[in-house]
Amino acid sequence: MTSRRNFLKNSSLASMALPFIKFDPQKNWSIEPLKNERFEGDSYWNMVRKQFPLKEGQTYFNNGTMGPTPGYVLDKMMHHMMYYNTEAATIDYKNGSGPELLSGYFPYEELRKKLGTIVNADFKELSITQNATIGMNFVGNGLDLKEGDEIINTNQEHGGGFGVWQLLAKRKGCIYKQAIMPEPANDPQQIIDAIFKEANSKTKVIAVPHIISGYGTLMPVKEICAEARKRGIFTVLDGAQCVGHVKVDVKEIGCDAYYSSLHKWLLAPPGSGLLYVNKQVVGSIWSTLASYNWDNHDDHGFRLMQNGTGSPYQITGYDAAVDFYNTIGENRWLGRIKELGMYLRNGLKDIPHVTIHSSINENMAAGITTYSVKGLSGPELQKTLWERERLQPRSIGGELLRHSVHIYNSKEEIDRALKVIETLG
Repeated sequence: MTSRRNFLKNSSLASMALPFIKFDPQKNWSIEPLKNERFEGDSYWNMVRKQFPLKEGQTYFNNGTMGPTPGYVLDKMMHHMMYYNTEAATIDYKNGSGPELLSGYFPYEELRKKLGTIVNADFKELSITQNATIGMNFVGNGLDLKEGDEIINTNQEHGGGFGVWQLLAKRKGCIYKQAIMPEPANDPQQIIDAIFKEANSKTKVIAVPHIISGYGTLMPVKEICAEARKRGIFTVLDGAQCVGHVKVDVKEIGCDAYYSSLHKWLLAPPGSGLLYVNKQVVGSIWSTLASYNWDNHDDHGFRLMQNGTGSPYQITGYDAAVDFYNTIGENRWLGRIKELGMYLRNGLKDIPHVTIHSSINENMAAGITTYSVKGLSGPELQKTLWERERLQPRSIGGELLRHSVHIYNSKEEIDRALKVIETLG
C-alpha cells in the first residue's frame, strides 16, 4: 500500500511538472536576432517561431483566448522571481528597490509611456489593470448613472463586455438594451444602423466591442463614436481582442474609454490589462478601488489603477512583452496576422461544406475566423483537428469553430488544417 501511495504521489508530481519541461531557462532567449534586417519572409517568421517554447509537432490556434508567452518574456519573469526571492533580505523596501518587491502601488510611468505610444494616448490617460473585465468595471461603476438612464450593448458581447452594464440595470434601475448585430457582418453601415436604432434622448452609454470576440468582426468604431459624440453619449470600447491584433489609435477612434487584455494578442503574461479614459472626461469617473492615490487628479490613470499588492513578476513580463512587440515592429507584426487570417479565409471559401460566420469583408476581419463544417459540431471539429494533425483551435457554442492565427503560426500549419477540413465533406 505504501509503495502504491508513493507511486501515485510521484506520478502526480511528475504530471504537474510536465507543462514546464519544454522551457529551458539556460537558453539565450535574446530578442537581438529579431532586429536583423537581413531576414525577411519565411526565414524571419521561422526565427520568430523559435522565440516560443511551444512543443514541436503541435499547433496552437487559440490566441483569441490566451496567447502563448514568448521565451524572452518568461525568462525575464523567472529571473526577477528567483533574484528577488533569493535576495529578499538585501532589499530596502522604503529607501531602495521597494517597487521590485510587489506591484499595485506604483505608477509604472515608463511602461505606461510605452503603451501610450502603441495606442496613441498620454500615459496619464492610461491605467495598468489586470484585464479587460476590470477595465470595463472601473468605467461602468465609475460613471454616475441614474435610474432610467439607458445603456446600449450588442447581442454579441463577451461576458467581460456586458456584465457591469447588466449589473447597473439591476442595481440602479438603468435600462439595458442590446443592438442586434448582423451575422455575418459584411456591411459597416448595417452595424451602425442597428446600434443607433436603439438610441434615444435617454441613452447615456454605448458600450460595444472593437472586435467581436466570437466572430472576429472588426467594428466601425470610429463612425459609431463620432455619431455618439454628436448626441452626447459616452462611448466605451471593449478592445480585449485588439491591442497587438489590429491598429489601435484611441484618438483617431474618438472613444471616451477603451479597455483591453494584452495576454491575448500582445502575448503578455496573464494579468496584463490596459484601460484608457480620455483626459477630457476622466474627471467624471469615480475611483472604484481606493488606495493611497484614489483622489490623485494630477495622474488620473494612476488613480484608476489602485488595486493593492500584486505580482511584480507579472509587471516585469508585461514590460518585456511590450519590448518584444516593439522589436518586431507594429507594421510587421500586425501585417503578418492579417496575412495569415486572409490566407485561412481564402482557403475556407473554396471548401463547399464550410460556412464562414465571420466577416469576409477584409476591411472588417483580421486574425480570427469563425466557421462551421456541415455535419459536425464545433467540439467534434476541434477534436478531429487535434486527433489527426495536433491542431488546436477552439469551438464556440455548439456548432462553430473559432480559428485564431498569430505570428508564431505558418501557412503550412493552415494548409494542414484546410486539408483535414476538405476530407470531412
